Order: sequence, then structure tokens, then C-alpha cells
Amino acid sequence: MTILTVDGVSKSFSEKEALRRVSFSVEEGEVFSLIGPSGSGKTTLLRLIDLIIHPDDGHIFFDNVDTEGGDKHRRVLRRRMGMVFQYPALFDLTVFDNVAMGLRIRGYPAGEVLEKVQEVLSLVGLSGLARRRANTLSGGEAQRVSLARALVTEPKMLLLDEPTANLDPRNVSIMERIVEQINRESKVTVILATHNLLQAKRLANRVGFLWEGELVEAGECEQMFRNPKDGRTAAYIEGKTVY
Repeated sequence: MTILTVDGVSKSFSEKEALRRVSFSVEEGEVFSLIGPSGSGKTTLLRLIDLIIHPDDGHIFFDNVDTEGGDKHRRVLRRRMGMVFQYPALFDLTVFDNVAMGLRIRGYPAGEVLEKVQEVLSLVGLSGLARRRANTLSGGEAQRVSLARALVTEPKMLLLDEPTANLDPRNVSIMERIVEQINRESKVTVILATHNLLQAKRLANRVGFLWEGELVEAGECEQMFRNPKDGRTAAYIEGKTVY
């Protein structure tokens, strides 16, 4: 079953075209990775999918529902998604309170908040840091708190924007293990934007290549890396300069 359809989406900022008529779909329960160089439009596309910004043209459908509409409509849909950015943006609160915030906003009772936060902190390996202030954490710990905050509300779709770009190998491995686990056990759909081609190979079922705001091609992970259809994709995967 298709969970996300991006249909002819374009987006510009001032006179700069960030995305041009991008179309693709994502199936429920799969890991779809967006690859491409800096400035290709990966972050803009994730922000559109996460309903932070509106497209100039085209439509985005989440669970067969058009995401365009009033603020209330978009808030309802957005609560079924989770987003982790490249740089963790934590509140100057304890780890527990950072993770609990989304549940409290949704009106969960205190006992359920406690249970859910403890469960997700265990998942990300931070149970012992629940009472630490977020501003005392290492970069890897802070990013795992960001992931916990996204997961605690049990999203149907998880969006990851270069979530391990600034992490050491140990924390990269931990983050990837968590993503694999929640995808396998909870069937959470994952859309991952990454420069790390090995990471895309490890995690993704399918891959899409973005270049200068255009989705050049998308396909099964193995096929995309072994035999891409477009020369630009092949050049990028081989580490060559793409013109």
C-alpha cells in the first residue's frame, strides 16, 4: 500500500528553483533513501513532506489524503509523522522533558507519558540520562534524543535529514541499528536523506537520486547502485564530478 505520493512538486525560494516537478511514491513499511550532492533539494523535499512549507506546484498525498489545506488539517497529518534534522534542536530541559513534550502537547496522561518515554529512551540507549540537561549531552547523545523525541509519538512515517552526518562511527552504528529495528518491528516507513552512499546501501529498499532539484531516477537499491539508468546517477555513485 502506498503511504506517500509526491506528484509534480516544484518549489522556489526567491529566484532560485529548489525542486522541479518531482514525482515519486513510497510504499508503507519501506525505507526510501534520497541521495544527491549538497544543494540538490533533499532537505527542501523533506520539509515539504513534513508539511513545514508548501509547494509552489504539485501535490503531496499522505495515506491517500491531499496534504494541502488549512493549518488544522496539516497539523492533524503532521502528528502522524516524525522528523529528525541534521542538527539536534533540543530545548534547555532534561532529556526526559524533551522527549515527553510531544506527548504532553497531545494530552497524554502522566502515567502513559512516563511509560512511553522510558520505553523509547531504552530503545535509543539513554535510559540512564533521563534527568540530564540536554545542553550537557555529546553530539551523538543529543541526536539520539532527537530520534527518541520523533519516535515517542509512534509516527507512521519517519523522516531523517542527514541524521548521522556529524556523528562518530559508534553513534552512526547505533542510529542505524535503531532505524532498522523500528522499521523491522514496528513497520515504520522511513525516508532518509543522506550523502553517505554506504548508509543508503545498508538501510534502503529503494533509492532516489536528486540532482539540481530534479529527481533523475528512482529504483530498487541494488539496481540503482549496480546499474543506474542515467549517466548522472552513475557518475555520482562512482564519485565523479557531475555536470
